Amino acid sequence: MKIKDHHSAGVLVYRLDMNSNRKYLLLHYPSGHWDYAKGHLEKGETVTEAAVRELEEETGINDVVLKEGFMVPMYYEYKGHGFFHKKTVDYLLGETKLEEEKVVISHEHQGSGWYSYEDALNILTFDNAKDILIAAESFLRAS
Repeated sequence: MKIKDHHSAGVLVYRLDMNSNRKYLLLHYPSGHWDYAKGHLEKGETVTEAAVRELEEETGINDVVLKEGFMVPMYYEYKGHGFFHKKTVDYLLGETKLEEEKVVISHEHQGSGWYSYEDALNILTFDNAKDILIAAESFLRAS
């Protein structure tokens, strides 16, 4: 079986609610899982450029402020279409001032929501996505 390597970038985005509590944006994919905005790097794009572009394409959010010093890679593998796929997704962390109801999801998703850290941990489908959230919350608490 042939191997395909993929490199993607994404943003774990949060906002502060009226009580200054962090709420993380999760996207509901048609396959049923919950995850973050992410997508392939286009030719010549940096991780940051791709992550910000994908966030806007998938959520309509274009006012994100990225947190310097946070980039966490996620690795996973899967089989499909006659290939063994190895994927790396570099996740950035960003804050938006966008109001909850202003998220406009793309055709790639069937829903979205803003969740507290604890709720997001329970909703996220995959352990590696939970690890990204744990790293982000730890980073924000330390800064």
